[in-house]
Amino acid sequence: MCSSFLRGAVLAGLVIAGGVQARELRVCADPNNMPFSNEAGEGFENKLVSLIADELGAEVRYTWWAQRRGFLRNTLKAGACDLVPGLPANLEGVRTTAPYYRSSYVFVTRRNGPEIKSFNDPALRDLTIGVHLIGDDGSNTPPAHALSRRGIVGNVRGYMIYGNYNDPNPPARILKAVADDEIDVAVVWGPLGGYFAERENVPLKVMPVRPIFDGPQLPMVFDISMAVRKEDEALRQEIDAALSRRRTEVNAILAAYRIPRLDAGLEQAGRTR
Repeated sequence: MCSSFLRGAVLAGLVIAGGVQARELRVCADPNNMPFSNEAGEGFENKLVSLIADELGAEVRYTWWAQRRGFLRNTLKAGACDLVPGLPANLEGVRTTAPYYRSSYVFVTRRNGPEIKSFNDPALRDLTIGVHLIGDDGSNTPPAHALSRRGIVGNVRGYMIYGNYNDPNPPARILKAVADDEIDVAVVWGPLGGYFAERENVPLKVMPVRPIFDGPQLPMVFDISMAVRKEDEALRQEIDAALSRRRTEVNAILAAYRIPRLDAGLEQAGRTR
């Protein structure tokens, strides 16, 4: 009787333990895209995912995929994972959580360089400006469009956001160009600028661009969320609740990575742009 009881207790314990271990949080992310994510788990999105997994009692399992064109089609929508962090709120084709931070594009210059705060600053016509390009067809980011609208073209240098994927952190090449005095100012997405400005060999300064809406179709500021498939509403609610419960830690992680933020009070209400 005692032996049977003990065997039953052990089996029950194994089932309970197995049940806890069985839950996986399947995540798709880029393995070489700091400060967001990398295969070593050093990015702030990696840290946020670990926080959520801890809250849900789940184990994280990554599918690594370069975050280029076709990323969502080949990962989340193909069923390779159930969650993708770091996407714009209300992105079409997926279901997004309430945003957990809002950031903008930023001007990055050397510490002793010009104080640029607006696309309307006349100094931009006389400086060498770096912007990111997306894809082999030279697709333009919002800052590139904003400069072009003002006729600022000849002194603009394009840097492929994907770069050489054999190198670490390809998008950071544009910030090294500022540090090395190849260009006077870079206009980049805020988290990239905030993180790498402190890691170059010369001091760099980071300033949010203005205007933050350069016409109705050209936003420079975005609310950032996590995404699940459209049919996974229950998971979205779980992720939302986890982010809300761990809001203090979420904010601490974002601050540690020097993410420029424009979202005072965002945690109250799942606001979007």
